[in-house]
Amino acid sequence: MTQSIDRYFSKGNSLAHMQAHAARLLRLQGQLRRLLPDYLGEACQVANLKDECLVVHVTSAALTVKLRQAVPTLLMEFARMGVALKDIKVKVTMPEYRPAPQPPEARSVSIETQAQLQALAGQLPADSPLARSLQKLVARARTRAAGDS
Repeated sequence: MTQSIDRYFSKGNSLAHMQAHAARLLRLQGQLRRLLPDYLGEACQVANLKDECLVVHVTSAALTVKLRQAVPTLLMEFARMGVALKDIKVKVTMPEYRPAPQPPEARSVSIETQAQLQALAGQLPADSPLARSLQKLVARARTRAAGDS
């Protein structure tokens, strides 16, 4: 069931609580990255903090093992920084799959269109930004056509 977003804004306490929780997670993320070697810190993402248990997602099973081995040391280091944690749970997550972008479609401007664009640019004032853009477009179209030949 959909609810109006105004309903959430009217309840300032819950929104403020969520904002404070998100800010705390961001601080913990920064602290975790400073405590870990670069290769490991970049692969870790703080996911949640609940009941003094920090949940960290890692992008690789091998790095998950390394991070689990470091948990006792991390708990001590977090305690030194004033963050009381009972445990750190490490979970493997798969990176979001995104298919490779399609290569841009090769476009061409016909010779007739180039001539019409050049004529239009000639009718505009010389200092016109549109005239300069049209001239650049025609020049690029001619360069591409010459490169395809």
